[in-house]
Amino acid sequence: MNILISNDDGYLAQGIAILARVASEFANVRVVAPERNRSGASNSLTLDRPLSFRAAENGFYYVTGTPTDCIHLGLHALPDFKPDLVISGINHGANMGDDTLYSGTVAAATEAFLMGIPAVAFSLNTHKFAQYSETAEQAAWIVLSHLLKNRPIAPVLWNVNIPAVAPDELQGYKTTRLGKRHHIQNVIASTNPRGEAIYWIGAAGDVSDNEDGTDFAACEAGFISITPLQIDLTAYREMDYLREYWRGMSV
Repeated sequence: MNILISNDDGYLAQGIAILARVASEFANVRVVAPERNRSGASNSLTLDRPLSFRAAENGFYYVTGTPTDCIHLGLHALPDFKPDLVISGINHGANMGDDTLYSGTVAAATEAFLMGIPAVAFSLNTHKFAQYSETAEQAAWIVLSHLLKNRPIAPVLWNVNIPAVAPDELQGYKTTRLGKRHHIQNVIASTNPRGEAIYWIGAAGDVSDNEDGTDFAACEAGFISITPLQIDLTAYREMDYLREYWRGMSV
């Protein structure tokens, strides 16, 4: 079996090294990741310039682009390697609720899923990765070992979030839905050395929906959260209303 691995923290991130080590216990592994941190890149493609594709000393490949770019190059620049599964992460920080819309980690998995390849995104619910690296590794092993021994019939897109607890405090795993955050994104104003105004996009808002059954609640209780994702954005409940709204409208 072949597994393609990517992330959005860059090819030197501790999380991707752990994920590659765990995955190599089950399959042949190739790592194609951004050359630098591309957190928040979502599903963006680099269309305004060519991309470089290089092999690093650690055996990973790095791309001068986004996580989505990495999936495309991983599939087309390595003709001898056809992945049966794509995994992304382990992200340094959670990707829960609305965060999944912005996440480059989730985007890499999403791009593979759109191409008909099963995909799983992994994230650790803290930026203190070194402190909880053993937990991250154990959780990745739990999920991958079960997935590869019991392969789903159709391609899946799973979003996995790992709680920031000690390894022996992991409570198991739960199937969850996405929670929600308050849509408040702080904008921090500053100036550059020339006195010109510059702005930083600050941290995401607080959690507004962490009820039982959500990814937020599961992680808070020490469970690995596994959320099945879908791509179809159609608001089916509004289709009848929209048909009625446009009834009789002439062009």
